[in-house]
Order: sequence, then structure tokens, then C-alpha cells
Amino acid sequence: MKFLVDNALSPKLSDLLTNYGYDAYHVRNIGLQHATDQEIFNFALKENRILISADTDFGLLLSQWNQKSPSVIIFRKGAERNPFKQMELLKVNLVGKVEEALKKGSIVIIEKNRIRIKSLPIHG
Repeated sequence: MKFLVDNALSPKLSDLLTNYGYDAYHVRNIGLQHATDQEIFNFALKENRILISADTDFGLLLSQWNQKSPSVIIFRKGAERNPFKQMELLKVNLVGKVEEALKKGSIVIIEKNRIRIKSLPIHG
């Protein structure tokens, strides 16, 4: 799986994903640190990357887009903010149901005490 980590999260998370064998960029690594959400969304789509963010605006973009990609993981308010703990949550949850959902096109919401998965398109 390939990931794109948004500005709302630490660049350390993309480093940790890379260390675990994933293909991951932080927007700062590719010159998109000042890009709009739409530009970041478009890059993720073009590169077939799963977007990881804490910015809920990407959920709105997905609902307007009404397509099966790109998949998005959102760490919601109250969810873990430490990149090492975020990586632990991802490692534990990526294998299995979440991974399959992301491959098919989904938005995964990680909250403090639960994970929600919604298939894309949202209004399909």
C-alpha cells in the first residue's frame, strides 16, 4: 500500500510507515506543504495513495467526489496525536478488514475508542 500523510499529521508518521515497509510520503517531502486540500486529494488520486490526515475536510471532498478512490484514513479529534502511537494503531488495524476496505475504496475514521469504515462512494 502507498500512503500520503497530510500536513495535519507529523512527518514522522510517514517515516515510520516507510520503516515498516510501506511506500509513504509526507506532503512536505514532495513540495505540497502549502497545497490546498483539493491539490493534495488530486495527488493522492493520481498516485493511487491512501491519504492519511486529521483534517475532516477530506471527508467532505470524498462526499462531493462520489468515486471509489482515493481511500482516506482520518484520525479524528480525541484520537491519538503521537506519531509513534498512531503507527501502532495503523499496524494493528491495517492487516485484515481495514486493509481490504482501503483497497476497495473506503474512508476509515480512527477515533479515541473505535474505528469506523465507510465504503466509497459515500453517496453511492
